[in-house]
Amino acid sequence: MVQGTAAATVAWLIATRALGHHEPFFAPIAAVIALNAPLGERGLNALRLLVGVVVGIAAGEVATLALGAGFGTLALATFSAMTIARALGGARVTVAQAAAGAILTVAVADGEAGINRLGDALIGAGVALFFSQLLFSPEPVALLRRAEAAALADMARGLELTAQSLERDDPDAGESALDRLRGLRDRLAELGRTRRASERVARRSAVWRSQRVPVVRERENAGHLDLLGGSCLLLARTAAAADPSQRDRLATTVRELAGALDELANEPGDREARQRAADRALTVARGLGDASPGDGLLSAAVTFSVRMVAADIMVFAGVDEDAVEAAVREGAHELDVPDPPSAPRLPFESRRWPSFRWPWRRRRERSG
Repeated sequence: MVQGTAAATVAWLIATRALGHHEPFFAPIAAVIALNAPLGERGLNALRLLVGVVVGIAAGEVATLALGAGFGTLALATFSAMTIARALGGARVTVAQAAAGAILTVAVADGEAGINRLGDALIGAGVALFFSQLLFSPEPVALLRRAEAAALADMARGLELTAQSLERDDPDAGESALDRLRGLRDRLAELGRTRRASERVARRSAVWRSQRVPVVRERENAGHLDLLGGSCLLLARTAAAADPSQRDRLATTVRELAGALDELANEPGDREARQRAADRALTVARGLGDASPGDGLLSAAVTFSVRMVAADIMVFAGVDEDAVEAAVREGAHELDVPDPPSAPRLPFESRRWPSFRWPWRRRRERSG
């Protein structure tokens, strides 16, 4: 909101003070609309807005020159502008701005109004691009890890509810767990959008273009969360059908996996947190042994589900799949989690600058 307000003010000042527009209403509006998109998509949103405005003004001017003023001209210009905008890609902001540009041009019925609107749109979109691509360009790895943390937290909460359901023999808690884990579809869809946006930021932003390697690595890592979410849902479903004699032990196992996920959710970019989560998952997987229904332990289906979740946690933490399988089956070596992709640094960022910490944060760290 602060960035949108600042961009609108700057756009209005440029239009009035630098170009002398008497009513530059669209410059600040264009800046706000262009920035009204999720982080990582604001630059693309500004370009889509510009395309829509140009198409709308052109359609309105042509219709006015051919037919003059009137409701028929308004209808034709609006329909033509929206159709062309749809043919050029069909983004909603492009279609809406094309329609708005055509309506305003025809309603005012003055060619100068269209030109002023185009100038204002260029100013507003230019300011939005400066804000989104240079001044406040989002750090792509941080974008990904924020989305990862949200998905991991939901998985941890779903498994915690599953453990509570097993301990208390509470079907309502089990249903809540399943609902939470089914809702991961939305979280994972948001993560997929963020993965695409982070790639665009790294490829197109002048600030981050030269530092794409950590972004590519983190995108590949984040892609494994789809499998981890599916494994958690499978575990919750099979746990609900577990034999009553197995429930206490299974609750402890599921809660340990939830704790590993919680470790990752709190600090998805920290190597030590990933190592702890991988170690906890490995301990769970090894502790299952060769369980079978005849042993009075976990059923084969539940055992398989637990191992899937544990393996997916270790892979997300950065361990190679072959190393995971060897560590679980052979038990001959411990896991060594590699350093996660480091957040890229700004090209002009100096390593000699001191890092600033808020006073209350320092107090909290000392007390912790």
